[in-house]
Amino acid sequence: MCELDKKRFMQEAVNAAISGMNNNEGGPFGCIVVKDGKIVGRGNNKVTSTNDPTAHAEVTAIRDACKNLNSFQLEGCEIYTSCEPCPMCLGAIYWARPDKVYYGSNQIDAANIGFDDAFIYKEIPLPYEKRSIPFKQLGRDIAIEAFKKWETKMDKTEY
Repeated sequence: MCELDKKRFMQEAVNAAISGMNNNEGGPFGCIVVKDGKIVGRGNNKVTSTNDPTAHAEVTAIRDACKNLNSFQLEGCEIYTSCEPCPMCLGAIYWARPDKVYYGSNQIDAANIGFDDAFIYKEIPLPYEKRSIPFKQLGRDIAIEAFKKWETKMDKTEY
């Protein structure tokens, strides 16, 4: 794919961001998923309009693309996102397994307008009890039952 096509796709991601922002759906973030030179998924931030803290542009675009492709994986796809993905979106991208990600603005640009993810990156290496939201394991003996059943399930779909 030539650089002109890539810039056109990035412009589509930015257009999604601006459209969503102008429609008061959420913050200024947009994303598209491309396969074989065609847009197969679109998303923009919808956190405030849906009261869903996971409705980031990348997540909504991944959901749309997976629905349209009838697959839970995005192999053979490229993601174009208007801003460098936050930690949650980065995780979603890795689980979706696209071939490549292109991003426009970066973490610093986002922080400069009030979207600072640095605190999350600082939390990850901390011991559970030192995090700003403490994590405590509870009921492992109960919860492990689902894993044991998964191990023996004959008709599971691996991923």
